[in-house]
Amino acid sequence: MECHVRPALQADAAQISRVILAALLTSNAQDYPASVIERVQDSFTPDAVLQLMRRRQMFVALVDGKLLGTASLDGRAVRSVFVDPAYHGHGLGRQLMAAVEQAALQAGLASLVVPSSVTAEGFYARLGYVRVREHYEGEELTLIMERALSGPA
Repeated sequence: MECHVRPALQADAAQISRVILAALLTSNAQDYPASVIERVQDSFTPDAVLQLMRRRQMFVALVDGKLLGTASLDGRAVRSVFVDPAYHGHGLGRQLMAAVEQAALQAGLASLVVPSSVTAEGFYARLGYVRVREHYEGEELTLIMERALSGPA
């Protein structure tokens, strides 16, 4: 699938919010109680996404001009990697992660950490991330995963 990854623009906030909420309600809801999903949803309204854009390097994935995924780099942490559930398994997440990892390399980072949902653990593991610990916040389990970066081949 032909995908274009670029830095997010403020005008993308509503579409980014839509993609994240769709993924939370479709995919993550299988692994987390409704109370956790409701709390997390509040962090990804269009206004909240705009606030995140000011603090993170945010990327979006587009197919035929339609925004279908997002991922962010926040220091050495990968954050908010979400793909429209109808496009899971088509390589968009992998391409977003490549953009995040490239930005991290350009920033001189030697490794990345990702606070992963239970839902996304397999995805990150396939990219070489290894679980280093678990973190609980109430009912929400987050898996802290890490991977060393390598420079261009």
